[in-house]
Amino acid sequence: MRFVDQAEIHVSAGHGGRGAVAFRREKYVPKGGPSGGDGGRGGDVALLADRRLQTLMDYRYRREMRAQNGQPGGPNDRTGADGEARIIRVPVGTVVRDSDTGVLLGDLHTDGRILVVARGGAGGRGNARFATSRNRAPRHSQPGLPGEERTIGLELKVVADVGLVGKPNAGKSTLLSRLSDSKPKIADYPFTTLKPNLGIVAVEGWRSFVLADIPGLIEDAHRGKGLGLDFLRHVERCRVIVLVIDPHVEDVIGEIRALAEELSAYGHGLPDKETVVVLNKVDLGEPSEELVQLVRGLGMGPVLLTSGVSGSGLKQLKSMLMERVEEMRDADVSLSDSLRMEKEEDGWRP
Repeated sequence: MRFVDQAEIHVSAGHGGRGAVAFRREKYVPKGGPSGGDGGRGGDVALLADRRLQTLMDYRYRREMRAQNGQPGGPNDRTGADGEARIIRVPVGTVVRDSDTGVLLGDLHTDGRILVVARGGAGGRGNARFATSRNRAPRHSQPGLPGEERTIGLELKVVADVGLVGKPNAGKSTLLSRLSDSKPKIADYPFTTLKPNLGIVAVEGWRSFVLADIPGLIEDAHRGKGLGLDFLRHVERCRVIVLVIDPHVEDVIGEIRALAEELSAYGHGLPDKETVVVLNKVDLGEPSEELVQLVRGLGMGPVLLTSGVSGSGLKQLKSMLMERVEEMRDADVSLSDSLRMEKEEDGWRP
């Protein structure tokens, strides 16, 4: 399936139903007495995070999403039925913004999380509501109110504990396949990976973390060059960033610095994330001790020697990453729930 991580849709909540004008036919009740019921409330449009979904592909071509209108009121004080809500399922990790204002509406970073993006209109009042001592037989009612309507932008950011970052053909996909249950495409040419791949890394004692192989990063990626922002937005979610380096390139130090500069230039908290440097492909020859010391001197974090082919150093890397992730999970402050919406009997509420 093609990976799509951005989409834009127009959402329209349901209109409220019109209030009814009706009269009872009862003895001794002037003019039968007003009995028009209220109209039903229009349905809301809400997004639901679903871990079974992986892309926003469905919404590249389905741009209009409408909820059901409320039904009109009826005689004998019958209230019209509320319109059915429109639930739009999106992948976990979807960020929602108002396309016109750019305002952040919500972050669906947890499976089952719900966000209302358009509220249904209130139903109109029937003529029974307008009866007074001076007007015992009102012949008017209210129309229902229109539902909210807006265009929203959806942006998927991969949810992973650890992200593998490096230049094209640094061996990230091979590491992912050896560390986890993922089976990414692996080849001996650059840009084999064109979309983030996720894998579950299992550690003894029923512990695990999510590892992401992010598409190759090149110079000026923060300006949109190459895979550019399509790559960088997915790193924002990671707790730990692993810089995967091929120690056989001509300028190893320069490559590490270039990666660090791209992450720093992009911002969004990436410069503050914990990093681990992996000198990969040691099956082709181990780097010199002098080079390893120079890399450690950069202060980018722990330096490990690994090989996705032979498996050298992978056990140590897995254990180190598991420890880092658990420490950060314990200290992690959950994202604000101020935008979370929950269902009540009378509708959705924040």
